[in-house]
Amino acid sequence: MNLAAILSAHQTSEPREEEDRARILRFARAHPDPFDRTIREGHCTGSGLVMSEDGSAVLLLHHEKLQRWLQPGGHGERGETRGEDVASREVAEETGLDLRLHPTAPRPFDVDIHKIPARKQDPEHEHLDLRYLFVADPSERVRVESPQTSAPTPPGPPLRWFRVQEALAMDIDPGLKRMIRKATVILESRG
Repeated sequence: MNLAAILSAHQTSEPREEEDRARILRFARAHPDPFDRTIREGHCTGSGLVMSEDGSAVLLLHHEKLQRWLQPGGHGERGETRGEDVASREVAEETGLDLRLHPTAPRPFDVDIHKIPARKQDPEHEHLDLRYLFVADPSERVRVESPQTSAPTPPGPPLRWFRVQEALAMDIDPGLKRMIRKATVILESRG
């Protein structure tokens, strides 16, 4: 199935996600390669919410440039045309974990549009993010990379597991909170 067909079938969980789904669908229909980073107004990206198998913990990445805790993910590479391929590669690269897509979660699990501030030669633009649910073992060692900027970072590693309630109490993006809540329902229902 192509991206437009996938997005047409995607079931959203709240009005904001539905607005974003409709905009990403229009974008996918207007651009033959919606992951192309040279599209100045924005482009599709892929990310993954990494949760423990029992839904009690979530892995978050402290994004150096944005100075926020986020789910891992990023840009597609030349030739990548499926959101789950972009998300799988990006999440594996950023975490170093042996993870897998949740077998019964919708694909994508969630969609979100967010602004990326201008920097260097890139103007402000939007990331039309296709988000997927991954499961991993919290006891597995995560990759700890050295910060790429001199910006102040919070104490601890830039990639760490949080208890779900702790993450939901943090000042994180509302779309990330929405994903955590949706994932908890799916993961707890398996028990």
